[in-house]
Order: sequence, then structure tokens, then C-alpha cells
Amino acid sequence: MILMETLYITHPACRLHDMGKWHPECPSRLDAINDQLVANGLMPFLRETEAVRASPEDILRVHTPEHLQYLLDHAPESGHFSVDPDTIMGPHTLEAMWHAAGSGIAAVDAVMQGHTHTAFCAVRPPGHHATRNKVMGFCFVNNVAVAAAYALEHYGLERVAIIDFDVHHGNGTEDIFAGNGRVLMCSFFQTGIFPGSEHEHPAENMMNIPVEPYTKGDELRMLVADLWVPRLLAFRPELVFVSAGFDGHREDDMGQLGLVEADYGWITDQIMGVARETASGRVISFLEGGYSLSALGRSVVAHVRSLAAL
Repeated sequence: MILMETLYITHPACRLHDMGKWHPECPSRLDAINDQLVANGLMPFLRETEAVRASPEDILRVHTPEHLQYLLDHAPESGHFSVDPDTIMGPHTLEAMWHAAGSGIAAVDAVMQGHTHTAFCAVRPPGHHATRNKVMGFCFVNNVAVAAAYALEHYGLERVAIIDFDVHHGNGTEDIFAGNGRVLMCSFFQTGIFPGSEHEHPAENMMNIPVEPYTKGDELRMLVADLWVPRLLAFRPELVFVSAGFDGHREDDMGQLGLVEADYGWITDQIMGVARETASGRVISFLEGGYSLSALGRSVVAHVRSLAAL
């Protein structure tokens, strides 16, 4: 079988979700990514496709009915509704949310049916802070959790891994899957910043690596090689998901880590190595954080270049 290019999944609705001109989680993030992929000549190696719309059933595998109903009840027809000071719904938020969650459904179907090995979901709003029953941290629905739960149910998988390299702890994903032996989550994140959950005792299927501010790429590479990779290889996931946050870049004011584009490429190379060993090379990545537009675009280029084996 000839495999098509790495999938690049997005949707116009994801650009319409707008929490205010002052907000760092802005539509320009997707434009910055697309511009850098074009400028670096990667688009011919990607197959761009629109995200499908997730169903309520897809959302309810990982969120409570009350959580979904809250979103449906509070979505404004005009203006904005502030769930909290940082997480705001506008007239287009619901449609963006349905398609951001649906991007993972489309990606899982594509990789599990053998049409491609890898996918990058360039969608917003992000998802990894959304817990089973709470909106927070710019996140309304947990996109990576929706996709992982769908893969486990629809394709009968026994083991999936979720890798989160955002500067912030993916507390929502942990809340949803803690104690689930079919899911291994590996993450690193900066201590002392949102959401302040680094001191919680994680479940056995969670490998959390809190790191201090100003930790640089070489130190994080060592932690990934020494801790993540052996644990992942021992777990032998059949499908690998990535919560790809690029706000650990040294140019991003959301945190104080010292990563650069080459570090994101190297980390993705390690993920791809595990996936080739245990998961037939199947990796699905979701955009999470990353708010310095130039650094975000350059970092996604490094990430996607590794996903596409270029």
C-alpha cells in the first residue's frame, strides 16, 4: 500500500473562534503556522484536510453531560461570555470546539485504516486543560482525550500513549485518564505556573516530570531519553498521541523554559522512534499552546518535519 502524506487537519471555524483582541490564544496562531509551513516548503509533503464535526457521543466519552450542557447553554449568539477571566466564549466558539475535537476523530480513522501514518491537527481552541467537568486554561473540550477514547473504543486498542510537552501541565488529560491502565501519559512542564497541579500525586499510568524555570533543551532531552523513552517502550503503545504545546520556547512569555526549534524536532524524533517500534509509526499530534507567533511557526515546522520524516 502506498501511504499518503502526513495529514494536516484544520477547519475554517477554528480561525473564527476569538476571545478578544487582547487574548494570546488568537486566530493568528493558525496563520503563523500555515505561513511557516508554506515558507519552508513543507506543504507538498502534507495532505491538508478539513476536520469533521465531533458528535455529542464523542464528547461524552470523556466529559460529563453537565459539562457539555454548560457549553451549549452559555454560548453567546453575539458578544462574549467569560467562563473565567482567561477562557471566553464567542459566537463561533462552539463550532470551532466541535471541529477541533472532530479533527482527532478524522485522524484516528485515517491512521487506523492505513491511509497515513501521522497527522498534525492545527486546531483551536486547545484542549489539554479541560477536565472531565470543567472549562479552564483557554480549553473547552479535551481534543486529545476525545481522540484517544474514540481510538480505544472503535478500534479495540489495548494501549495508547499520550505525550504532552506543553510548558503547562496537561491537568485535564490527567483528570480524564488517571488510573486507566490502557493509557500511559508522559509529560514535562514548568513548575510554579498555571494550573499549579505539579504537586499532586499522579496515578501509576502518569509520568509527570515537573521542571524548574529556565530549564534548557539539553536538560529536557536527557529527561526524555532517560525517563520517557524507556517507559514508553515498556508500555508498547499501539497508537501515540501528542499534546504539542510550543510555549516552552525561549521566546514565549507564557513560561520560562529554554527550548528552541531543534529541541522540538529532537523530541518528536524520539516519539517517532517509539511509534515505529511499537505502533507501526502511528502518531497523531494536536496543537496546544504556543503564543509567540514566530517561534510557534518555526517550532511547528520542526515538529511536522519530523512527523513527515523529512
